[in-house]
Amino acid sequence: MKKQIKNIATLLLTGSILLFTTEAKSQANAKTKTDAASQVLKHVKHGYTDSDGVKIHYAELGKGPLVVMIHGFPDYWYTWREQMEVLSKDYHVVAIDQRGYNKSDKPEGVENYTMKKLVGDVAAVIHHFGKEKAIIVGHDWGGAVAWQFAIHLPQMTHKLVILNVTHPNGMRRELATNPVQQESSSYARSFINGKPDDPTILFGKPMSAENLSYWVKDPEARAQYIAAYKKSDFTAMLNYYKANYVREPYDKAWKEAQENPLPKLKMPVLIFHGLDDWAINARGLNNTWEWLEKDMTLVTVPGASHFVQQDASELVSSTMQWWLASHIKEVEKTN
Repeated sequence: MKKQIKNIATLLLTGSILLFTTEAKSQANAKTKTDAASQVLKHVKHGYTDSDGVKIHYAELGKGPLVVMIHGFPDYWYTWREQMEVLSKDYHVVAIDQRGYNKSDKPEGVENYTMKKLVGDVAAVIHHFGKEKAIIVGHDWGGAVAWQFAIHLPQMTHKLVILNVTHPNGMRRELATNPVQQESSSYARSFINGKPDDPTILFGKPMSAENLSYWVKDPEARAQYIAAYKKSDFTAMLNYYKANYVREPYDKAWKEAQENPLPKLKMPVLIFHGLDDWAINARGLNNTWEWLEKDMTLVTVPGASHFVQQDASELVSSTMQWWLASHIKEVEKTN
């Protein structure tokens, strides 16, 4: 009996040590991420470019082939902090504030947030740095802009990296045929028809800097986000939806997409998708390869939400690094 008690005590002690070690490692990893993010804040250079009269703010880090990173909703350039820290060792990484957000201009009117204007902002940033092409990276609305940029300006797109948003054809198809995506897009319909001061416009809450940062897990990062949202324009955020989101009837939009096919993409594509994303259903990724001419790499991430670049930052950063390195010779030829 004494031996059994001793063995149980040993197991409990070992379990406690393992638990303590795991928690210590988790805390150490969190601290490392926070420290890396702080270093990015200290070392990035800030600047502005003019996009047909609209001032676009950017943060840049590193030297090498140009990488332009485009955030989504609700977000700003800082979403890429961990990817910037990794990629800046080999690339000139430029993360923009899209119009309406943080330090970029906030022009009035839905017409100033059409996809043509948003694509033009990215082109203006590339030209600002004296380049003809760039590696384009986009998440959410930034991903939608990145898809359209690569489709319509392939001559300016070296490589394309997309995070948690499907090809335009995939979104139209899912809205027409997938009840899960139709329900998931109910928030977008509210954004299209609503105003920032509607008391339940933001998933049952009013739009505020604090509420918009609901998804940011790190408290230090959340403080940065709240400050950025206080500089942003909530009407502008909704204008992205009002100007560009697919309207009902969805079956008509999907039929038109099939009758008037978009040009196939002419560059390699890397896609990340957090499978816990409730807004963008992963089924929309099906058949993406039919709309591309070059190779496609798909990385699905169980347990990661819509903001996969933060939920699985190490995986996203290291995979981007590997994937870009595997195509680097082709990039270097045109730089």
